[in-house]
Amino acid sequence: MANYVFGVDVGGTSVKMGLFDTEGNVLEKWEIPTRTENNGEKILPDIAASVKEKMEQRQLAKEDVAGVGIGVPGPVEKSGIVHRAVNLGWAELNMKEELAALLDGMRVEGGNDANVAALGEMWKGGGQGHKNLVAVTLGTGVGGGIIINGEIMTGSTGAGGEIGHIHVEDDETEACGCGNFGCLEEYASATGITRLAKRALKASDKDSVLREGEVSAKTVFDAVKAGDELAIEIAKQFGDYLGKGLGVISGIINPEIFVIGGGVSKAGEILFDYIKPSFERTAFRGSQDVIFALATLGNDAGIYGAAKMLL
Repeated sequence: MANYVFGVDVGGTSVKMGLFDTEGNVLEKWEIPTRTENNGEKILPDIAASVKEKMEQRQLAKEDVAGVGIGVPGPVEKSGIVHRAVNLGWAELNMKEELAALLDGMRVEGGNDANVAALGEMWKGGGQGHKNLVAVTLGTGVGGGIIINGEIMTGSTGAGGEIGHIHVEDDETEACGCGNFGCLEEYASATGITRLAKRALKASDKDSVLREGEVSAKTVFDAVKAGDELAIEIAKQFGDYLGKGLGVISGIINPEIFVIGGGVSKAGEILFDYIKPSFERTAFRGSQDVIFALATLGNDAGIYGAAKMLL
């Protein structure tokens, strides 16, 4: 009987890996480098080798392991086909088939890293007890994962859940990383908040602690907590954009809960003070009864979600 499962979260610089029991307890965590040279040809073989090594260390037979779940930064179809994972150097490949072959036929399940992390938060994180949720990751960009009835919503080509690229501003002149203009990511990510702050500092002559050093999302929300007037205006802009974006999502998905994670979420529940007014003003009335919660798994959400895909 299979009592164990591996969860794998592939990032641009390192691969996070975890061995779990089938109750969801993490027994061991480790990392290996992500070798992206030669179009990432070593990534899957390295993962397979690390899984086999761990099985040997723990004297686990193939029959003891339910399989390996894996999340990667790119669109992933249910079949396992990855359509361009730029940070890994991958073009198109069937991740599930290739990794399963390297693992001598062991079961493999895969998905987009943000979607997989959302599954982790549903299972063992800030979304526990809810089967319909949207996880929002506010980091360098804005990532998203949508869970409906306990299942990841992948979309037709695996690109579902890219909420950071909802259009929220017509008058933007700087391009988003995706090439469009006025995406949510340009205002609600850590880099987006920094952009809003720099624009506000340039446009206003108000005194602010933000004029004293390096500007970042952290310094903005530290200043908000200290009552800095200009920082509060910036937080209101951030919250207005993100609240409207989540309002759009709620009218389509009708989730029970929004789970907010990523580096910006370290500011804490004060974020909700700025997100909720815009959300409540713009969201469809029938889908406004939504819980806002902070993610709790941090960088481990991906390995938890990857493991959950097998169970």
